Amino acid sequence: MNIQLLITAFGLVLILEGLGPLLFPNKWQKYLLELSTQKQNVLRRLGGCLVTIGVVLLIIAQ
Repeated sequence: MNIQLLITAFGLVLILEGLGPLLFPNKWQKYLLELSTQKQNVLRRLGGCLVTIGVVLLIIAQ
């Protein structure tokens, strides 16, 4: 794997993750509060779904 590609991908993730708090700080704060009250089981499922979608997208992109 090319290190430049890895750095680019990481940079894009940071940009996308930063858009929420940058553009909608009040909604983002409410979202995090709601997320923090969820059960661990729900959070694990959410994380698993996100990872699975990411892996599928990476496979499709190749």
